[in-house]
Amino acid sequence: MIGIIGGSGLYEIESLKVVDRLSIDTPFGEPSSEVVVGELNGRRVCFLSRHGKGHVYPPHLVPYRANLWALRKLGVSRVLAFSAVGAINRRFEPGDFVIVDDLLDFTKGRESTYYEGKFSLKVEDKDRVGELLNSNKVVHIDSSQLYCPQMRSLLAEVLEDLKLTYHPSGVYACTEGPRFETPAEIRAIERLGGDVVGMTGYPEVVLARELTMCYASLCVVSNPAAGIARYRLTSEEVISLMKKKEEEIRAILVEFIRRVPQEKTCGCDRILDGAQV
Repeated sequence: MIGIIGGSGLYEIESLKVVDRLSIDTPFGEPSSEVVVGELNGRRVCFLSRHGKGHVYPPHLVPYRANLWALRKLGVSRVLAFSAVGAINRRFEPGDFVIVDDLLDFTKGRESTYYEGKFSLKVEDKDRVGELLNSNKVVHIDSSQLYCPQMRSLLAEVLEDLKLTYHPSGVYACTEGPRFETPAEIRAIERLGGDVVGMTGYPEVVLARELTMCYASLCVVSNPAAGIARYRLTSEEVISLMKKKEEEIRAILVEFIRRVPQEKTCGCDRILDGAQV
């Protein structure tokens, strides 16, 4: 099953035929929203709003572990996440889509792993993830390819066929938030190779990978980043831009879900092989 995580400005999928709305309890707390289970193009889909109904969770307090665990509990094996980002790369314009392929983490105090050794929470699951947690294992997953190559390739095909402006790769720099970055911070991130900046890409992708889920992130450039933009940044412009892209996002989702194959060729489900100490 496919899970969709909606970011700022994407709180529901209008074309989704809703089957159920579920409040999921997890060992890691309550998810940021109910999970909407529905059908799109004859495929079962789960939708979760990252910031919750009414956008009540700031980036640094999103219950990332509960969100991913809830989707996994419902049988989700692939996650497609949407995020609004600021552009650092001068070639990226507001409204462009970016299929990110790497990450820079500048967050500070987020719970960013399920595997905490002797401090790991006990779970009822009997699979590989449950075994590692319940046996207090220390786990180090490989991060050389965090984003599922099969999903990224399919997203590029869909965006190409829909004739939408997109960039097939990009480095996502995740900052703590909730404030926007300073011009000096953006200059530093630019020198380190960051293409876009946001506040929610980490630890979401890492947690999905720890659960052996395929994960891809499709970002929408909402504005130039601080210092690159010659004006004061506001949350209003982020939400406004995402509203304008709703129709395109809906078309991407419909085509992506229609085309996604049952068979995985990416190897994401083998991320835990050799990862435990």
